[in-house]
Amino acid sequence: MKLAFIGLGNMGYPMAGHLAKQGYDITVYNRTTAKAQHWVEQYGFTYALSPLMAVANADMVFICVGNDNDLSDVVLGKNGIMQGLKSGAIVVDHSTVSAELSRDLAVLLVQRNVDFMDAPVSGGQQGAINGQLSIMCGAKEEVFAKAQPILSAYGKTITHMGQIGSGQLTKMVNQICVAGLLQGLAEGIHFAQKSGIDVEKALNVISHGAASSWQMINRYQTMLAEQYNHGFAVDWMRKDLDICLHEAAKNGAQLPVTQLVNQFYGEVQDLGGGRWDTSSLLVRLQQKN
Repeated sequence: MKLAFIGLGNMGYPMAGHLAKQGYDITVYNRTTAKAQHWVEQYGFTYALSPLMAVANADMVFICVGNDNDLSDVVLGKNGIMQGLKSGAIVVDHSTVSAELSRDLAVLLVQRNVDFMDAPVSGGQQGAINGQLSIMCGAKEEVFAKAQPILSAYGKTITHMGQIGSGQLTKMVNQICVAGLLQGLAEGIHFAQKSGIDVEKALNVISHGAASSWQMINRYQTMLAEQYNHGFAVDWMRKDLDICLHEAAKNGAQLPVTQLVNQFYGEVQDLGGGRWDTSSLLVRLQQKN
């Protein structure tokens, strides 16, 4: 089976690497050619100079880019994949984008006898490096069945959520939950610091109880050390939360906490923290003093 992987960012680079380690014949593309060249030096195989060139004869195409505009350009742009896809191919999109765009692209691709699956991921850069991502998929059952064995190269949990768009909707649920957890964690740490207790000891003990979460276990020590140059960036979280709020406006869901935390992330951006980890909500609270 011949594969193509488009987008070698913090997530895509190691994900494509896992496919290479499995021995798949893979061609990669990245907007910054030097990154693609470095990937080929590390893993072998070949790189292309455009998305269109990357998908030549590919049976399955994986995409992992930043936002709706990036995905639209990769698929429909001047050198996009649309005109180069062979009949019977499958496009798997790992980007976090709107469910609406996923559905629109699927309609366009099916006209070329190409199937589409929205398959956003959760687990962060470390999950991608370790091949331990959670993948939430929206596609026809037969398409999911074909893709699942390949996704297992970097997926720990691979779940078929239903029709196209349902993967993106599930990722929105993930981001809504994460936003609330991080704000609660930031407020808890801030309160502990103000109270005068041993903050690290307090966080250690409650991380073994009902307050525990992945965010607490993996982030409280770096938050206490004021280390934020790692992990999932605030800029990307704001993009994701904007998508959540846009979808909620259409389906009638009430997201008061999500809306508020999204505003807080805007304040973090104003502090120059657009590239900081999402746990940097604590900085905002500390700056309020």
